[in-house]
Amino acid sequence: MECQCHRRPRRLLRPLKYGGFVLAVAGVGLFAGSTAFGQDAGVASSSAGVAASELKPGTELTQRGSLAEAIPHLLAARAGGVNIYVSSFNLAICYLGTGAYKDAIATLEALRSSGRDTAAVNNLLAQAYLGAGDTAQGWAAFARAAAQTPEDEKLYDFVADACTDHQQYALGLRVAEAGIEKLPGSARLHYERALFLARLDRLGEARPEFERAAALASGSYIASLARVQEDLYGDNYPEAIGLLRAAIEADNKAGRQDARLLSLLGTVLLREAPAPGEAEFLEARAALEEAARLRPGDAAAQIALGKVYLLEGRTGEAVEHLELGRRLEPNNAEAYANLAHAYLKLGEREKARACQAELRRLASSSAGRSSP
Repeated sequence: MECQCHRRPRRLLRPLKYGGFVLAVAGVGLFAGSTAFGQDAGVASSSAGVAASELKPGTELTQRGSLAEAIPHLLAARAGGVNIYVSSFNLAICYLGTGAYKDAIATLEALRSSGRDTAAVNNLLAQAYLGAGDTAQGWAAFARAAAQTPEDEKLYDFVADACTDHQQYALGLRVAEAGIEKLPGSARLHYERALFLARLDRLGEARPEFERAAALASGSYIASLARVQEDLYGDNYPEAIGLLRAAIEADNKAGRQDARLLSLLGTVLLREAPAPGEAEFLEARAALEEAARLRPGDAAAQIALGKVYLLEGRTGEAVEHLELGRRLEPNNAEAYANLAHAYLKLGEREKARACQAELRRLASSSAGRSSP
């Protein structure tokens, strides 16, 4: 399994955009406590007992990206009747993030059946159906969410990201275009449309969309990203690196740091495969270390930094970052590929075999989704 940083750039930047999966789903409604949508009728905290004490740790673990660990707590809270909407919604986030798409669908459809047919539920449901390979139901759930909140930019963005994750680029283009119809001035959605056009090898149409996104959000992170992506899809890596260095330098002069730009610079520098000790390798490592420090929840930065440490022979440190990246993005094949290599170097063959098995599962799942 090849490293993400040595692929065509169409998959290079996706995890860096807005901080990864957990941040994205949290944006549509990660809830904590009874204040999210009110206490469910008939639930008295005095009788909830142990179940009530499970909701807080379950939600906190979800917020930290420890999704698998959160699931038992949220199941206990839901079984005890504690804030059914809150516990079920956060449970669906965990199922979605760990690739348990059927469980996510069952949980969310149960919420819909109980009268909680909200835009947030349909947003997650669209992502879950896409993960399960059911594009018809995914589009139907997205259409319901879009009808409920037609001007919610994040809705279109998150479902578009799910289309990217599951290589449904034509459907992702439809999602982006549906968003642009409602929000024609959205730089983010024009950027998404440009990405999907590029992934579909419609580069002639993609370039003006990248430029439109940059013009709509002049001076912003999206503008920098759009210009960088346009150069990457044109295989103009030196220009892309130059743009990133200039943006980071401008941030430094203004007394600020953007972890996303640092992570992006590190990843693009690694695309040129510099050897450990070379100037660009050291620059990539420094950028990724700073990005990981500023945004520890950025899975792409953690995985790329783990790769850097692995190349340097710092295998123990590499595993720490790769495992964190794996927890943040449980379906990231690159994390498992590099972890398998790292565990073999450490002589931990059982862990290496487990990572290789997960790689095969992910490859099989991807092949199944790609079949007609």
